[in-house]
Amino acid sequence: MRQFLYAALALLAGSLISASASAFCGFYVASADTSLFNQSSKVVLARSDDRTVITMANDYQGDLDEFAIVIPVPTFIEREQIHVTENAIVDHLDAYTAPRLVQYFDDDPCRPIEVYDGRVEMSAGEVPSEDGSRARGVTVEASYTVGEYDIQILSATESTGLAAWLMENGYRIPDGAEPVLESYLRQGVRFFVAKVNLEEQQRLGYNYLRPLQVAYETDRFMLPIRLGTVNANGPQELFLFTLTRNGRVETTNYRTVRMPTGQSIPLFVEDAFADFYTAMFDRQVEQTGMRAVFLEYAWDMAWCDPCAADPLSPAQLRELGAFWVQDDGSSQARDAFVTRLHVRYDAETFPEDLMLHETGDRENFQGRYVMTRPWTGAVDCPAGRDYVAALPDRFEGEAQTLASLTGWDIADIRARMEAGGQPFTIDNDDGDWWERIWDD
Repeated sequence: MRQFLYAALALLAGSLISASASAFCGFYVASADTSLFNQSSKVVLARSDDRTVITMANDYQGDLDEFAIVIPVPTFIEREQIHVTENAIVDHLDAYTAPRLVQYFDDDPCRPIEVYDGRVEMSAGEVPSEDGSRARGVTVEASYTVGEYDIQILSATESTGLAAWLMENGYRIPDGAEPVLESYLRQGVRFFVAKVNLEEQQRLGYNYLRPLQVAYETDRFMLPIRLGTVNANGPQELFLFTLTRNGRVETTNYRTVRMPTGQSIPLFVEDAFADFYTAMFDRQVEQTGMRAVFLEYAWDMAWCDPCAADPLSPAQLRELGAFWVQDDGSSQARDAFVTRLHVRYDAETFPEDLMLHETGDRENFQGRYVMTRPWTGAVDCPAGRDYVAALPDRFEGEAQTLASLTGWDIADIRARMEAGGQPFTIDNDDGDWWERIWDD
């Protein structure tokens, strides 16, 4: 029996188990993409006015002949409104918007600061079946094959009939799905059902699932997630990327919280950035009771600073559904604003679908964490000696910040910093203090 995958997204079938502000300078050195999190789904929503294009990708692992998705859609979907794209383009958007680690290098503290024009210059670093489906109020309004997917558009009058139809057609329905299906039916939605056509997939030469895309018109800017909690084995991870024209997107029925950003952290985090970011995100989820949606990135697509990946081209943005972007052959996109939202959810803490709103806020925001490498050259000047003497306090501040963000043990952090060349005591090999009064 084909398993019915409601998936990590509810909208996106993820994995139903068988039985089972201002510009920043610096150098980008590491990022935290979606691969850090298990049971994750990636969705791109491109929207302008009432026109929406949704791109759905997920991390399903298992037999492809047991994969299927069910998506509530607000209207009838024509064949031409469905498309299949490549994972690489979604991965590119993920990499471009991922939280990042940047590094700076301290200047020579003994070098005079040069002033120009009063400014300080700083270096920066089908037909109903005969089994009575129609009698149960289910109608197959259309059947399509798009790429490697067989797709049906269903309408129904009651949830028990819809559940029965799905089971009779080889889909396994998890316990508790009918009330959620009924709530969608009361809204007058249809259901987009897709499964893999293995013969067509082989003919096309693919051995993995490509993202599905659907274009439709609706006055509701939202993302249905509730189906994904019905059969979920624990909390789900969702990354939502929105492409809009005017500004940042936020949720209206849940809190949208900005991730901590801009903090100075120890140098050893460069080799442990994935551990750092997942620990920090876990802590943020815990502190909000898993009842918030987190903003990780909001930026004009025309530029980035620092760039964790090359900006997407106009052609790539149009492929992701940003139909208003003009593809003039240039590499620079205009009139597109990207928002990256990250949410961990379950049925108890997120009982409603995500209702979204495009704000007029175009202030740039990114999850950005800074490590600053100390000056290692000669410091044969009073300012240099003051600089060296102040380093232990600076390192202690970084240690305390890291402990606060992650919940890691402060003693372990200090030990790793010491081992990584950030000592908390300074050896004074310049002789006694009076020997430095009269420098020859």
